[in-house]
Amino acid sequence: MTGTMRVPRSRGGFSGVLLVLLGLWGGLLPFAGPYFDFGFAPDDTWVYNTDRLELSIAPAAATVLGGLIVLFSAHRAVAILGAWLGVLGGAWFVVGGPLATLWDVPGAGAPLGTGDGRHLAEQLSGFAGLGAVIVFLAALALGRFAVVGVRETVPPDEPGREPSGTTQPLVFGRYARENAGPGQPAEPGPPGAPRPPGDQRVAGDQRVAGDQRVAGDQRVAGDQRVAGEQGGGER
Repeated sequence: MTGTMRVPRSRGGFSGVLLVLLGLWGGLLPFAGPYFDFGFAPDDTWVYNTDRLELSIAPAAATVLGGLIVLFSAHRAVAILGAWLGVLGGAWFVVGGPLATLWDVPGAGAPLGTGDGRHLAEQLSGFAGLGAVIVFLAALALGRFAVVGVRETVPPDEPGREPSGTTQPLVFGRYARENAGPGQPAEPGPPGAPRPPGDQRVAGDQRVAGDQRVAGDQRVAGDQRVAGEQGGGER
């Protein structure tokens, strides 16, 4: 379980950077927007009030903090917590204005634009549209951290042990003792492990029961000779 909680830091890099940038945009737009005649009334820069604190600064802070956690965290549970902070911050950008009217908060201010298109652009970029994009990116990061990759489920190798990459056959008997290198055990397996009966060898130097040999150097039983070489004294 401990190994699956570690995640590479690059997994939330893209979503984390975008969450931080969008959070800064949402928090600074009501204060710095009048520099570009784009934002919300009053038409003065860096005007602070509790309405902007509740509707812009608070969700922006949650989004920035969540983005930083997603960006730098290498622990799965902590990164998921950061993604949830981003989701909550984006959701408050969307529904904060209508809900704030329940406790007599008029809003962050009227849009500074004069046309309907400007009004729509300022509302979307400052609240509803901005919050929807933040929720999407935070949910994307949440899904990426919730999935356990195949490489993350493989247990780490034992320390001080290098993988060989080759497979050695199990050899018992005199052949194993003759071919054991320096520092290698003469018999495979743990001490006291049962061995197969006999004095078997591996392929290439096999022996069968009795005094027989493999093909190429076989002998038949006894001391028989071929026909035509037998003595004539038997007749």
